[in-house]
Amino acid sequence: MGVFLITGGGSGIGAAMAAHFASRGHELWLLARDESRARELRARFPRSRTVVADLAEPGALDGALKGQALPARLDSLLHVAGVAESGRIGDVGAGVWEHTLAVNLIAPAELTRLLLPALRAARGHVVFVNSGAGVYAPPRLGAYAASKFGLKALAETLRAEEHEHGVRVTTVYPGETDTPMQVRLHEQFGLPYRPEAHMSPASVAAAVVTALDLPRDATMSDLMLRPGC
Repeated sequence: MGVFLITGGGSGIGAAMAAHFASRGHELWLLARDESRARELRARFPRSRTVVADLAEPGALDGALKGQALPARLDSLLHVAGVAESGRIGDVGAGVWEHTLAVNLIAPAELTRLLLPALRAARGHVVFVNSGAGVYAPPRLGAYAASKFGLKALAETLRAEEHEHGVRVTTVYPGETDTPMQVRLHEQFGLPYRPEAHMSPASVAAAVVTALDLPRDATMSDLMLRPGC
């Protein structure tokens, strides 16, 4: 039985991953931004444990995690939580940039740093759920794309630095996936939304499981996913 910690487990891809690992009987830790969300997650995944910490405040993560009974060994840390706000560069103010970079980039870096001892102890696996916007920056998503480009760099550096400790690192770049974030973005862009044109969160979760289950003599470093035909 493995030990998995997931951010963004309340909906979309994160919830699909949590459901999969829970069905396998793994020890599941879910990060929640407040106690109310933690209760919701425990109700949805009764055998899970919750960690209360707000990714929008990366500098407070160390203090928030102290005193919480975190696992000494961690088989996988899955960074799934993310935010996106549309807007042209000339219209988006500093607040949007700061919030987006905090949640999508700085918090994953800090959370990984804090959990590295547990990951090293288990020769674990870090998964960053990135985006197609992490390799191609579309218009009106500058802050989001910048955060995801940065997340790509974070993963590559971490992979190089932690190879000697046996920690594997995988970045997943999903295309359009049927998630609440995708619905909101379509609304902001004024586009019609067709769920059938998108991948399901369960399909993305299945790809992540493939990377995690790979024998230890190999690492799936980057995984590109696009909606099928």
